[in-house]
Amino acid sequence: MGVRECKGLAVVTGASSGIGLELAKLFAADSYDLLIAARSEHVDEVAIRMREAGTSVEACRADLSTPAGVETLHAAIKAAERPLEAIAINAGVGLGGSFVENRWEDELNLMRVNVVETVHLAKLVVPGMVARGRGRVLFTSSISGTTPVPFEAVYGASKAFVLSFAEAIRNELRDTGVTVTALLPGQTETNFFHHAGMDDTSIGAGPKSDPADVAKAGYEAMMAGREKVVAGSIATQFEAAVLNRILPDSMKAERHRKMSEPGGAE
Repeated sequence: MGVRECKGLAVVTGASSGIGLELAKLFAADSYDLLIAARSEHVDEVAIRMREAGTSVEACRADLSTPAGVETLHAAIKAAERPLEAIAINAGVGLGGSFVENRWEDELNLMRVNVVETVHLAKLVVPGMVARGRGRVLFTSSISGTTPVPFEAVYGASKAFVLSFAEAIRNELRDTGVTVTALLPGQTETNFFHHAGMDDTSIGAGPKSDPADVAKAGYEAMMAGREKVVAGSIATQFEAAVLNRILPDSMKAERHRKMSEPGGAE
């Protein structure tokens, strides 16, 4: 049996389940050592299972909705005492329902996770990559970031921010050896819609893509240094590549409303 040649350290946030977990598996299969992060204690169990399978992996439990949580993760990255070769900034939360009725505290938490602390983490790790002249960054956005999304208004806006941010700093870093890729999943079979309170919506109850397939598309795009990738079913590809490009915003908003309005699954 040959000796495993490690490609370096990779970090995945939101790695306790869903797309993040599948991204972690792909890094492991590709001979990276891993630091996986999530707020849930389940991230420790994931690390144990991956170590049993022969992967070098450490877990970091951190609340990535807070500056302290992001600083905790950054401290764990520095404690590894090795260059960070790749990071998948994947942690995110959703929130369905009416903007008028949703609690401000829930919307603020969403913006902290999806926007503020996403930028904070990038601010902490990207300069080191640039200084070394190499690195790969993957941001998980969403096709919701390409269209108005009624009854997910703050979530959609947060993912539009992530997409714009990723594309902008990609351009800034084009001559540095650091690549930035945005992953735009469609509906994916994770706990996202349940946690977002959208079980009774058409989109929440409808067909979804396998998170392993979504992660694979994102991983391959990141490794190829591509700008972005839409990941999911043929319907998702059509929505992002055709409908969201040609339809006026008012029509896109009305189309999404039918999918995301509470009670639409009945």
